[in-house]
Amino acid sequence: MTFLKRYLIPRLFQYILVIWLGITIVFLIPRLIPNDPVMRMISEMRARGSTLEPGAMDGIIADLTEMYGLEGSWLDQYWAFWGRLFHGDFGVSFFQFPTRVNQLVATAMPWTLGLLLTTTAITTIVGNIVGGLAGYYSRKAWSRILDTIAMVIRPLPYYIFAFSLLLLFASTLVFRWFPLTGGASLGVLPSFTWAYIKDVIWHSFLPALSLTVLGGAITFQTMKLIVQNVNAESYVQYAKLGGVTEGRIVGKYVIRNALLPQITGLALSLGQIFSGALITEIVYGYPGLGGLLYRAIVNGDYNLIMGITVFAIVGISTAMLIVDLTYPLFDPRVRYY
Repeated sequence: MTFLKRYLIPRLFQYILVIWLGITIVFLIPRLIPNDPVMRMISEMRARGSTLEPGAMDGIIADLTEMYGLEGSWLDQYWAFWGRLFHGDFGVSFFQFPTRVNQLVATAMPWTLGLLLTTTAITTIVGNIVGGLAGYYSRKAWSRILDTIAMVIRPLPYYIFAFSLLLLFASTLVFRWFPLTGGASLGVLPSFTWAYIKDVIWHSFLPALSLTVLGGAITFQTMKLIVQNVNAESYVQYAKLGGVTEGRIVGKYVIRNALLPQITGLALSLGQIFSGALITEIVYGYPGLGGLLYRAIVNGDYNLIMGITVFAIVGISTAMLIVDLTYPLFDPRVRYY
């Protein structure tokens, strides 16, 4: 009961508050952009040579405004949006009419999740293990070389590093080992076969490499610094003086304790990791949420922007909540009651 009052209920309230604030902010931002999707569609109709009487044009504008949920003031649209959201309905896409937002997000979501989950797992496991060993053996030459490489790579923005790999390994300038764009070869139907899986891996290698190397550099350097601090603790020195084997000291005393801050850091950096994945997808033309969100912003597609960001806000907030609730499993010293 104490756990419910002191931690779970306040944490769930914070979870709901973050989601509400995030969705509200994202609802307002597209409407501050001077890009009216209805008038944009009317302009495209006129550019294609469509001519209508003024009365008919007014009727089309009214119908489009009603269909896209843009009637009334912002407050009216806000309440109408929450009403649709509780029913899981984000409406239709503006620039891919009449396709519904739910369908577009459901098509792009598996690509982003597959790329994001795979690279995050590899980055977390490899970065922490290699960073932990480099921190413990910080005087070794290989540790210093890896640290130098990480210092060079870490400040690079996602799009710069992704574009560099694209020029190096996918263009005709140097090599052409990987495709320039896409998630699979044109004309290949999705199927659970080794040929299709191999084709998807081939197309996703460079996007995954971009996220893994940049994320791994950050994880490596952070873990190395934490391990160096843990290695200077008195209990580690006592273990060395007591004749405990070095392998046991590294695995059980040093890296294991250094992982605890990394778990918290992973939860806090999920938003940055997700945004990096979206930017990387745009650079590589990967068929995930990144390119879909970019096209939605360019075309002023309010409904599609809201659909993607709502899934992102809820997903990241839920992941952070799960990490918070499961943290005592990793650190027995932490208790929520």
